[in-house]
Formats: sequence, structure tokens, C-alpha cells
Amino acid sequence: MAVYTDIVRYRELFANLFRRNFQAKYRGSVLGLAWSLVNPLALMGVYLLVFGLIMGNTTIPHYWLYLLAGIACWVFFSASMQTGARSLIDSAELVRKVRFPRQLVPFAVVATQLVTFVVMLAILIVLSLVFVPAARPYVWLSIPLSALFVCLVAGLSLIVSCVNVVLRDVEHILTAALLPWFFLTPILWSVDNLPAHVQGHHKLFEVLRWGNFMSPPIFAIRDSLWLGRAPRVADVIYLAVAAIVALAAGAFFFRRIDDRIAIEL
Repeated sequence: MAVYTDIVRYRELFANLFRRNFQAKYRGSVLGLAWSLVNPLALMGVYLLVFGLIMGNTTIPHYWLYLLAGIACWVFFSASMQTGARSLIDSAELVRKVRFPRQLVPFAVVATQLVTFVVMLAILIVLSLVFVPAARPYVWLSIPLSALFVCLVAGLSLIVSCVNVVLRDVEHILTAALLPWFFLTPILWSVDNLPAHVQGHHKLFEVLRWGNFMSPPIFAIRDSLWLGRAPRVADVIYLAVAAIVALAAGAFFFRRIDDRIAIEL
């Protein structure tokens, strides 16, 4: 647990690392944080045009909200993984010179991406309250579910940041995997709205549903915002267990590699 309690013990250092990343991300920008909203909103517009209008995927109610909720989760996940993978390498000079809890470096990167995710979640909650009256009793469940999702992403980012120090191919493998992974995750599509001949591949969709550890978390968060009912218990349990496993695995990998980080860098 010390891997994570160090965030509190060294909170001033963590705040400085976060501030450095945040300022570097928006330095010289006129719009600042507003730019972080452009990417998910632009993606939603393009996918809504292609999959909603051109391909006729309009049978999903409030498809724009369905899209935006999934994209918000995915953008946070993918950006945290990509920047997290390089976080220790990009901070190599600092890591070599000073002895400090090095796990704070990838956590600070995740915290920087978290700002965008929090803003997007706030917008999604407001939109859900306005346009989906049936979701109002459940929309607040998205907050604790999102907190679990953040824990999942933080654990995974710590893993890839540590492994990438030893095996630099990890960041390239991750970059290559994220695009097909995105399309295999039910963000743009729903199994219930696919053509009948496609729905016949039941086992394939079961693998995509439960074998892809991004699917249940996105289902849980999105259902509370969009569906008008509580998320499935199975999705919530899956998310909670995945978050715990990711945090435990992140601590394990960090403890194994911590003494080698400065040497490898």
C-alpha cells in the first residue's frame, strides 16, 4: 500500500509534478483546458456522422450521448496509457539525479489526464439530467463508478510505465494496439443493434464483452448516464475487481523494477 499512500505522504511533490505536467500541456495555449474537450467532441461529431447518419446506426436512443460517454472513458484511458508509458523515460534526468517515490511520475501524468475526464464527466451528467429524465435517479452512480475506473487506469499506467523502462517496445506495442482495441470495444456499436447475421456470433461477442477489460467499466459508467436504469451488477463487480487487480499488479511490478529504474534510464 505504500506505493499509493506515498501520494499523500509526498503530496507537495506530487502537486509539483502535476503542476509541471499540466502547465507543459497547455503552455502558450489561448484556450487552455478547453482544448482538452475538442478531441472527444470532434470524435463524437465524426462518429455520429459516419455511424449514426451514413451507416444508419440511429436505433440506439440518444446515440450522441451513448457515443460521448464511451469516448470520454476511452480518451482518458488511452491518453493515460500512452503518456504514462513514457512518463519515467521523459523524466529520466530527474529520476537519475534525485531519490524520491518514482511512482509519483506516472501518477502525476494520470492526474493531468484526469482533469479532462472530470470536466467531461460533469458535462455528461448535466446532459443526462437534461435530455434523459429516466436516468436522473441513477446518474450520480457514475461518480463512484468513475472513481473505480480512475483506479483501474492508474494501476495499468503504473504497470506500463515500469515495464517500458526495461522493455522499450511496450510503448510501440501499446500505440499499435489502441486503435483496433478501440473498435473492438462497444463504444461506437451495441450488440443489440447489430444485424441479425452478425449477432449470431454469440461466443465472439461474449469474448469482446468480458474478455476485453475495458468493456464492463464503460458499460457500467455509460448505463448510469444514458440507459435510464442502474448499471448491471456484473459490470460493477467486474469494474471493482479489475481496479483492485490493476492496483495490486501495479504495486507488484513497481516493487520489482523500482531499484532498476535509475540504472535502466
